[in-house]
Amino acid sequence: MAGLIPFNRRNELSDRNIYNMMDDFFNDAWPFRRNLMSDTFKVDVQESDSAYTIEAELPGVQKEEISLSLDDGRLSICVERNADVNKDVGNYIHRERHWASMERSIYLAEAADEDVDANLSDGVLKITVPKKAVSGRSKHIEIK
Repeated sequence: MAGLIPFNRRNELSDRNIYNMMDDFFNDAWPFRRNLMSDTFKVDVQESDSAYTIEAELPGVQKEEISLSLDDGRLSICVERNADVNKDVGNYIHRERHWASMERSIYLAEAADEDVDANLSDGVLKITVPKKAVSGRSKHIEIK
């Protein structure tokens, strides 16, 4: 909805502001609905000494609709949904088509490319990305 509406000097709303408020009221999603077209899925990232654990909330999404990739430490989670419903109701044919695409990318600085595990259960995609073996952050350099 509209943000703050300025008042004029007599503390009254001007006609122009009232029309703007009404336009905002009827154009906004009511009552603040979330949809796949304007929103994206929520992601939680946890880090331990040996791995990253990523949990993405994807209710109603099938594993065939998800694409995962890991490229130079950047984990990309892509979801593409295509729903085509055809129902015969009495003498009418009711058809709905819906297509949505969402993507989230997360940079994981020490991500290893091997042994990445992903599991989709109860609408939550859980991805475990092991960290690269780091031999130490500093190294003594001998001067010759």
